[in-house]
Amino acid sequence: MGESGVEVVQGDSVTLPCSFFTMMPLFRLSIIWTLTPLSDPDSPMQVIVYDHGQVIESPSFMGRVGFVGMPWSADIILNYTRVSDAGVYRCVVSNPPETGDPGIGELSLTVLAPPSLPVCLWEGDTDAGGNVLLSCVVAEGFPTPQVIWEKLEPDKMTLPVNKDGDTMGSVHIANVSAQTSGLYRCSVTNPLGTQHCYINLSVYTPPDNSPGILQGVLLSLSMALLLLALMVLVLWLHRSAQESKWRNSHEEDECYNEIKYTPSLIKRSFV
Repeated sequence: MGESGVEVVQGDSVTLPCSFFTMMPLFRLSIIWTLTPLSDPDSPMQVIVYDHGQVIESPSFMGRVGFVGMPWSADIILNYTRVSDAGVYRCVVSNPPETGDPGIGELSLTVLAPPSLPVCLWEGDTDAGGNVLLSCVVAEGFPTPQVIWEKLEPDKMTLPVNKDGDTMGSVHIANVSAQTSGLYRCSVTNPLGTQHCYINLSVYTPPDNSPGILQGVLLSLSMALLLLALMVLVLWLHRSAQESKWRNSHEEDECYNEIKYTPSLIKRSFV
């Protein structure tokens, strides 16, 4: 088996070929399959072994892997494939007492997967004038999903995305205002599918107090005018009362004087 590449969609089955030729009986045939995962290239692992007629499966592949066409073929079938199955597979075949180096072949397995459901997050200050960061995280997907941020309501628009590695795309919104409020959607997409998550962002805007201030000023002015009018009325009433009292007192004095001098006049008339 020479080096080649095979693709499979996550969850499907795939056959990994490994052909060999020998002139000797197969009583001592040995076949070893190993995997160097893409996720951990420094940790190769055993997949399945055929040794003297006995098959041994690795715990990580138990129930999912088996030989096809034994003993004349070293092909294996891998069922219910996972993203973690991707990597470089190596097939090593030996058949003592045949001399020479064991036959070795390699192939690369690519596991295609639609994007997993993303997670939408936000952080920052949602008061008017603050800054907000919208983040979208997707755990799985191959080829690497594209991250797209959009504002859906009230007006639809596509937003510039900052890529943070292969699993996150974020949008930074500075100096938020009432117009920033609305429904935002993150879409993660690759050739196998698309997934979405949403954030409903509400920006707090302090109420405009200008009409209230004007009303307060007008109310204060009206109260002041009313108090002034009341003061003028009170002063006028007080002054009117004083003037009426003074007139009454003056009239009483004049009447008393007339009564006081009347007897004298009468007395003189009889002398």
